[in-house]
Amino acid sequence: MTGKETVENYRGLSYPYGRKPELVTAEPVEVAPGVHWVRFPMPMSLDHINIWLLEDGDGWTVVDTCLDLETSREIWEQLFCGFMQGKPVTRVICTHMHPDHVGLAGWICERFDCELWMSREEFLMCRAMAADTGRPAPDVALRFYRAAGWEEDALEHYKKKFGNFGRAIYTLPDSFHRLTDRETITIGNHYWQVIVGRGHSPEHAALYCPGLKLLISGDQVLPRISPNVSVYPTEPAGDPLKEWLRTQAVIRDILPDDLLVLPAHEAPFYGLYVRLSQIIEAHKRDLVKLFNFLDQPLRAVDCFPALFRREINAGNISLATGETIAHLNCLLGRHRITRTRDEHGVDWYQQIPETAEFDE
Repeated sequence: MTGKETVENYRGLSYPYGRKPELVTAEPVEVAPGVHWVRFPMPMSLDHINIWLLEDGDGWTVVDTCLDLETSREIWEQLFCGFMQGKPVTRVICTHMHPDHVGLAGWICERFDCELWMSREEFLMCRAMAADTGRPAPDVALRFYRAAGWEEDALEHYKKKFGNFGRAIYTLPDSFHRLTDRETITIGNHYWQVIVGRGHSPEHAALYCPGLKLLISGDQVLPRISPNVSVYPTEPAGDPLKEWLRTQAVIRDILPDDLLVLPAHEAPFYGLYVRLSQIIEAHKRDLVKLFNFLDQPLRAVDCFPALFRREINAGNISLATGETIAHLNCLLGRHRITRTRDEHGVDWYQQIPETAEFDE
């Protein structure tokens, strides 16, 4: 990542820095005046996160922070003393509550005695989930996954890893500055508008700058992958997919198409409308496939082949289950399928055949 290279075009999107730029850390690239891109590696299948450093007067505004890892802290130390020229971080903005985004927010805020800026639902949910660390998996969660069709070995694995969320993040500050939908904030010489999205997380805050024609999209709009949209034991009857589809359509309606999208993962790109349409249509196709798959009673775990091409194992069964139930709950909300719980506490889903011709 040494600056603009040959533009790549793929599936309707244009990548001014290439689709798969080389992973280089601590070498920020200026993507617009005062806006710098740096990648942090992560030890997982999604092996990086994009961090955005915004020049802000005599200091810096940081957008997202990476996991709380020793290697991540070392990269930040290099940035503080090197590229950032010893100027202080004046605020930390987190697009949402997931550990790769909020992991070191508390550490940076503590170091520079600055404020954390987040939406209210993201801040409160993050603190609630971090509080689970050290306690046993609740019975309601075990009933939730048993109802989905999990076997005992999967439940035991879940019990062992329960509370991992809090282990990936530094303690959040006790107060925060609230971000709200459509409000404007000034960073440096430009104003940015907060664009709230729902579905992937409760109240995800993207940042739109009309003057620079940029959208820091977080996980709300990614170029090559679709963020996980899941139902969790905390809200088993939730319909996050409905919220997700509605939000994507609203973003497509209110933002211009000529923005450079700065995603949390993968590479910056042009083609916002195309990508939003791709995401919406992909989920609509998944809903149709799942409906057709349910021509006989099935558990949530039986529905994996309708939605996923990859192998589902102990490492990804939680995400797969959550996303499958999100699609099932969406079909339930549209009165396309039924759900029946048997004497063992297991839920069985089946299509309502006469709704097959309904338009979505």
